Amino acid sequence: MTSLQSRLDRIRDRVTSDEFLHGRGLGNDVPFYAFDYPSASEQHVNNHIEWLLDDLGRKTGLKVGVVNMFELAVEQLKRRDLYTKALAMEKAKGVATLLGALKGPLEPGKMAAALLEKFGGTPPDMLFLTGVGPAYPLIRTHSLLNNLQPLLGAVPLVLFFPGRFSGQSLQLFGDMQETPYYRAFRLVD
Repeated sequence: MTSLQSRLDRIRDRVTSDEFLHGRGLGNDVPFYAFDYPSASEQHVNNHIEWLLDDLGRKTGLKVGVVNMFELAVEQLKRRDLYTKALAMEKAKGVATLLGALKGPLEPGKMAAALLEKFGGTPPDMLFLTGVGPAYPLIRTHSLLNNLQPLLGAVPLVLFFPGRFSGQSLQLFGDMQETPYYRAFRLVD
């Protein structure tokens, strides 16, 4: 089994390759990739992403968009003046009621549109999605990805996923029920 650090070390070469940047070898599939890792390694992966972004910024002309999905959800709630109300609702009525109330404001199509708004209409060369663990269950990864497919076109997307990706399904934190998602490719093995 390949170590996490070894897999992290291969990301840079992969995301700067012509095959990755131009979707070669994918046929007509969307250029969505998953990098799965143990949830206990979240901080290690985040530190590597920061290094990678800095390195790519200094050494390539690539524009990398990064969106933390938990932070985006909070931004969207604050934008609609719902954040403080959501905190009060959770305290007064519990998590289940809160989740039901937030289904509309955080609906996957709205979140996909909000994500793209962050780039002002000019898509980046590639997109990194982080923060999907903390965003659960407010945002379901497979639903978000399904809504992003028609919006991103040929822009490669890398989902940093705290759990397991089998190539056929996503299993958040490695112990939750698997969710079928077969449109993504493993970024590195």
